[in-house]
Amino acid sequence: MGVIEMIGKKYAYIAATIYAIIIGLSFMFVKVTLTVTTPLDTLAHRFTIAWIVATVLLVLRKESIKITKKDALRIALLAILYPTLFFAFQVFGLVHTSSSEAGIIQATIPIFTLIFANIILKETSTHSQKIAIVLSVLGVIYIMYMNGAGSTNTSFLGTGLILLSAFTASLYNVFARKLTQRYSIFTITYFMTTFGFIAFNGLALTNHIIDGTVQRFMEPFGHLDFVLAILYLGILSSLVTSYLSNYALSKIDASKMSVFSNFATLITILAGVLFLKEEFHYYHIVGSIIIIIGVVCTNYFGVRAKSN
Repeated sequence: MGVIEMIGKKYAYIAATIYAIIIGLSFMFVKVTLTVTTPLDTLAHRFTIAWIVATVLLVLRKESIKITKKDALRIALLAILYPTLFFAFQVFGLVHTSSSEAGIIQATIPIFTLIFANIILKETSTHSQKIAIVLSVLGVIYIMYMNGAGSTNTSFLGTGLILLSAFTASLYNVFARKLTQRYSIFTITYFMTTFGFIAFNGLALTNHIIDGTVQRFMEPFGHLDFVLAILYLGILSSLVTSYLSNYALSKIDASKMSVFSNFATLITILAGVLFLKEEFHYYHIVGSIIIIIGVVCTNYFGVRAKSN
């Protein structure tokens, strides 16, 4: 490994760490916005801010983005997974569950990434890795079962939606690995942000037109807590994280990048309990331990297999 490559990987891990911290705190800020407005409006305003900032950066760069229709289609397909489906499942899931629990479920992203890499990229896995994968999935099933047996169906629904967001993030990790090596980081980030801006504003405004409530679209900006939260989500959690994840995926393997979701899980749990005063039950602790053990073992046996 050359010196330049080593430096590149070092910055990639720094980018992945910052990405995990921002994502970990984002669940808390999403919960704040949902106390003021609807999930669709939250997503629309979030990506409007992200697109405005990205466009300003594009102008300041004084460089035009040149891309063919075929390339734009490929990035658009990637953008359907992230940010569109990923954030849609996430924000609607957070309506029905706590940010702490959502963070726990998101820790399964490395597991699903490995599974999809096996199926799509034909990467092989050892028997030990498969056992670890099953263990991690059992952790999720355990939490979902306890939610269903505990009180209401809404928490079960929320867990299912967050699980779907983990699926889409895993697929994105697999497909983005190749695209980030083919196109510039800023190009991919800008197109993904633009796609999210068009998609979520289109859905939100259509919903308001049908309900005859277009005048309520901008009302959330009258709340200071919403403004601060949406700025964090739009600039840091949407735009900056897209750039950081694309940069990291251009330097390190998708499976290594996905492991940083476990660090994000820890941040999410702490933020939810400390700032939002969320309840944290014993089965959340048991389930999260099972999931993280499964994830760590999956990557450990994978590295061990490569070295052998």
